[in-house]
Amino acid sequence: MPKPTLAISKRTAAMQASPIRRLVPLADQAKARGLKVYHLNIGQPDIATPAEVMEAVKGFREEVLAYGPSLGLPELRQEIRKYFEGRDAPLSVDDIMVTTAGSEAIVFALLAVGDPGDEVLVPEPFYTNYNGFASMAGMTLVPVPADVETGFSLPSRSEFAKRVTPRTRAILFCSPNNPTGAVFSRQDLEMLA
Repeated sequence: MPKPTLAISKRTAAMQASPIRRLVPLADQAKARGLKVYHLNIGQPDIATPAEVMEAVKGFREEVLAYGPSLGLPELRQEIRKYFEGRDAPLSVDDIMVTTAGSEAIVFALLAVGDPGDEVLVPEPFYTNYNGFASMAGMTLVPVPADVETGFSLPSRSEFAKRVTPRTRAILFCSPNNPTGAVFSRQDLEMLA
């Protein structure tokens, strides 16, 4: 009887590898040759963890690390609600879900708002992993080029509007922008609302 083979899904095979991670072997080779390498490709923290946090970790005595609430700790969700309320962005606690990391939150959001074949507008340049997240959701990113001469501020509303189709489901961006560092103003955000 022939041995069954395990095939990788078409969706996984189509996903773009992270360009950020592709730089690591090149950096390792350069270091092996004695070159000084500055890692600008990955957001690895280089700030010391506060002493209070380290003490709390050392003092942790729970014998079982059980799962927490799937939406996040209620107390944390309440504090997040208060934070946004203080910034004139009122939310209900029911509108808030805490995730392990930002990437997980983006994947969840894409899966929640779109179906395979749908589109997401994204100011360009953008975080390269958005490609993989969109691919995972079966969605297509539609770049809206930002201009270096304007400090990579958000493109105009008309630039976004030109790219809207019946398949458009969302606009995806973060502020500060990754990779440019551009911070979008309240006026920028209201322009898109």
